Amino acid sequence: MVDLSRRAFFRGRARPKAEKRPPWALPEADFIDCCTRCNACIAACPTRILTIGDGGYPTVDFREGECTFCSACVAACQPKALLCHDGQPAWPYKALIGEDCLPHQGVECRVCGDFCDTWAIRFQPRLGGSPLPEIDTDKCTGCGACVAPCPTVAIALNLPIPG
Repeated sequence: MVDLSRRAFFRGRARPKAEKRPPWALPEADFIDCCTRCNACIAACPTRILTIGDGGYPTVDFREGECTFCSACVAACQPKALLCHDGQPAWPYKALIGEDCLPHQGVECRVCGDFCDTWAIRFQPRLGGSPLPEIDTDKCTGCGACVAPCPTVAIALNLPIPG
């Protein structure tokens, strides 16, 4: 039996692990087929959140900043692995707050809300404890501004949980 991942590797187009791609990326399989790994999108990103990921493909890293959705990466992408159409959202990701969040531990913290320009993070008062953050997924753009300032790295951008 032939290991297909090894065969793809020897042909020079190994499939990288799924990562968050730049805004307006084609669906993963199409993105991998189109992207030439030229890094033009990375060089064009004014906030420097695009980095070289697995397999040399661009990925998003919010540890240093946020996405302003300026579309400079799209303009720089000559192979058209990134395509922006009018009214199309940049991506489906939304901020999700994990259990490591300080208010879940009884510690007052509202840092993420201070960095959210769309006011998608609200703090609901509760009896006997620090207000807990809540994400309004309708307002959250997935920009990642809340990720880096979180002192416990409790925020990640993922696909929203239905319901």
